[in-house]
Amino acid sequence: MKKRWNMENTTYGYVRVSTREQNEMRQLNAMRAFGVAEENIIIEKQSGKDFRRPLYQKMVNHLQPDDVLVVKSIDRLGRNYREILEQWAGLTKERGVAIVVLDMPLLDTRTDRDLTGVLIADIVLQLLSYVAQTEREYIRQRQAEGIAAARERGVRFGRKPIPMPEQFTGLAEAWWHGRVTAVQAGKALGISRTTFKHRAEEWCAAAGLGKRAAPCRAEGRIQIGK
Repeated sequence: MKKRWNMENTTYGYVRVSTREQNEMRQLNAMRAFGVAEENIIIEKQSGKDFRRPLYQKMVNHLQPDDVLVVKSIDRLGRNYREILEQWAGLTKERGVAIVVLDMPLLDTRTDRDLTGVLIADIVLQLLSYVAQTEREYIRQRQAEGIAAARERGVRFGRKPIPMPEQFTGLAEAWWHGRVTAVQAGKALGISRTTFKHRAEEWCAAAGLGKRAAPCRAEGRIQIGK
């Protein structure tokens, strides 16, 4: 549905999910229950790592003083601690836009709230944003540590290597000792020279064959397939 950007003071709902596979229905239901008009609900399917999001930027550019921006939770607005605070201050203090976070009633800067309520909202926002950013950095650190530990145990990441034919080990050893070229071995196995060389290096290292011998001259090589 194409969104109509109302120039009157009104309430907008911003719904964000990180991927197209995620379901935004829970956020939509919350917006409708709050009373946001259907045509003023903006749905964006993009990561919240920063605020360079086309629909969010378009919405912000159309917000007028006394408009209200509603989000289901603070992480729907964004995930970067510093940028959340910048957006919040820019909208509420410089632009005069109110922000309502439905999952956190203290985060409500509408004009019918007193100064104490606004100050509390600012303090709570800083605490929540800090916790969210710290948690994200902690998760990244744990992931990096887990990957490093797995690699030390010999766990391989990425696509599973294709199985090699039975004659691979013999050709890999012959290549290591310089009796056959990678091109010849690759052709015999039906794989590329690069693939053979990569897999042969891995196998020979695991087999403990030591230093690879220099390739022999053509007449000293094995004639494959003859």
